[in-house]
Amino acid sequence: MPPTAADPAPVGVLRERASAKINLTLRVLGRRADGYHDLSSLVAFAGTGDRLTLEPGEKLALALAGPGASVLAADADNLVLRAARHLAARVPGLVLGRFTLDKRLPVASGIGGGSADAAAALRLLARANGLAPGDARLFEAALATGSDVPACLQGRSCLMAGRGEKLVPVALPRFGAVLVNPRLPVATADVFRALSLAPGTRRSEPSPFPANLSREQLLDWLRGEPNELEAPARALVPVLDAVEAALNATPGVFLTRMSGSGATMFALYDDCRAAAAAARIVAGAHPAWWVKPTVLGGDARMEA
Repeated sequence: MPPTAADPAPVGVLRERASAKINLTLRVLGRRADGYHDLSSLVAFAGTGDRLTLEPGEKLALALAGPGASVLAADADNLVLRAARHLAARVPGLVLGRFTLDKRLPVASGIGGGSADAAAALRLLARANGLAPGDARLFEAALATGSDVPACLQGRSCLMAGRGEKLVPVALPRFGAVLVNPRLPVATADVFRALSLAPGTRRSEPSPFPANLSREQLLDWLRGEPNELEAPARALVPVLDAVEAALNATPGVFLTRMSGSGATMFALYDDCRAAAAAARIVAGAHPAWWVKPTVLGGDARMEA
């Protein structure tokens, strides 16, 4: 029999950061007979994200705070709660508790906010219950919650394949970055529907990812590996053209691309100072957009 959760003695509130997930590339290799899409993506995590706390206890609950709280208030099946229930189904006697989510990332934005929150919930529950970070049941619960959650559970740069279950850690050089969302949510299902792949469809394979790339070599490789969800997302959210143009007009930009299924776009720069300067330009010209300077790669750590 698998071990039950340990008898923890947590003191006070536990805290985790839920870093934004950025798809530097995203290939859709095909659609399986079960309806899932086979993907290949180079994933990095940003130095910005949501924050989650857990006060361990018997009952499962979730409180919302932060700029995105009102948007999530109507969602009775938040991914934090879903992840906790999936883990509880796998770990007898799991101590749960009251989560508080400080929602800072835009919702349905292609940067894995909900998935990162779910992964942070699993890490918190693991700590509260004395589960090892490598416990297979954490991964199982993550995959059952959503395709991006396993990568967010790992929380470091990686190559992601399959529907999200195949993860290979990679080392990436550090970049300054700017994330821009026009404050328009995009449902992932709508983007895949617009892509219109029939079950059983197979497409071209990505270029192999070479190890130990310099920054210049990585940028060259990235320019040849697109996000194949960008075209259908642009058809649904035409303002992405304006977001791209605004980022491309900033000094020192290396690469501009959409992350995930959108509608957040990212731009890469030499360092955090260049990114901060670019963010000021974009935010000044488009005050209604969500604009965030940050870092990617290296591996990035969340700012305070």
